[in-house]
Amino acid sequence: MARAFIFPGQGSQAIGMGRALAEHFPQARAVFEEVDEALGQPLSRLMFQGPVEDLTLTANAQPALMAASLATLRVLEAERGLDLKRDVDCVAGHSLGEYTALAAAGTFSIADTARLLRIRGEAMQAAVAPGQGAMAALIGPDAETALSIAREAAQGDVCEVANDNGAGQVVLSGDKVAVERAVAIAQARGVKRAVMLNVSAPFHCSLMAPAADAMAAALAEVAMHTPVVPVYANVLAAPVTDRNAIRDALVAQVTGTVRWRESVTAMAAAGIDAFHEIGTGKVLTGLVKRIAPGAAANTVGTPEDIAAFPPLG
Repeated sequence: MARAFIFPGQGSQAIGMGRALAEHFPQARAVFEEVDEALGQPLSRLMFQGPVEDLTLTANAQPALMAASLATLRVLEAERGLDLKRDVDCVAGHSLGEYTALAAAGTFSIADTARLLRIRGEAMQAAVAPGQGAMAALIGPDAETALSIAREAAQGDVCEVANDNGAGQVVLSGDKVAVERAVAIAQARGVKRAVMLNVSAPFHCSLMAPAADAMAAALAEVAMHTPVVPVYANVLAAPVTDRNAIRDALVAQVTGTVRWRESVTAMAAAGIDAFHEIGTGKVLTGLVKRIAPGAAANTVGTPEDIAAFPPLG
C-alpha cells in the first residue's frame, strides 16, 4: 500500500481540537507547549477552550491547525512506530496545510512553522482593507467553467480561481464587486450553487501580493532542510524536494490557486492508494473520496483513530 499523509487547511478548526491527544499523550502536549512558546501565547488553551471567535482569526487558526496535525503525527510515531520516511510515500496540505506537510517532512521545525504561519496569517489579513475583498464558492462547475465565469466577472477588477478543490467545488477570490458579479453570472448560467463565503480576506488571489512579499522575506530567514519524502506543492500539483523550489512555491501559493484536485489526481496517478488526513476535520478526506474514488481515505486525529491506524512497517 502506498500512503500519502494530507493536512487540512483553514476552516477545519474547531474548539476542542487536539485536547484529547494532549490529555492522553505527552508527545502531543510537547507539541502544543512548543507552539505556545514559539508564539508567546497560550494558543493551546484557545484551541481547547475557545472562544471560537478568537480561534477563527486567521493568525490563530493557521498555527492551531498545524499544531493539531503535528501533535497527531508525534503520537503516531510514539504509539504506532510510525517512521514517515519509511512508511509514507509523500505528503501534501491544503493552503496552510502545505506548511504542516513540510514540517511533518522535516523541512521546518515546529517552532519555525508556527512563527511562519503567524506571519502568514497576519500578512494575509492586512493585505486588503476590510470589506474590499471577498470569496465565493461555486458548487457544480468544473475548473474551466469556473475560470470563464471569473474572467467574465473581472471587468477590470480582480476575480480569480483561488481553490480548485475538485468534486465540482471551486472557490473564487478577488475584489468584492467582481466576486459578487461572478456569483450572479454563475447563477444565470445555471450553476448548481453559487454563494458568497464568510471570510475575512480574499485569499489566494493577486490582491494578496503584499502578503507574498512578507512571506518571501520570512522564508529567506528561516532554516530549511530537504524533506524526507516528496511534498506536493499546491501551485504546482507536483512533488518538490529542492529547498529553493519549496520556498518559491510557498511564496507563489499566497497569490496562486490551490490546485487540490490536480494534486490528488497526480498522487493517485503516482500509485498512492491510501490517503490519511492528519489532524482536525474531514474536509480533505471527503474531497479525496470524490476525486480518487479507487483510493482509501480516512482521518486520523483522535486517540481512537490512532489506535485504529493500519499496521506499519
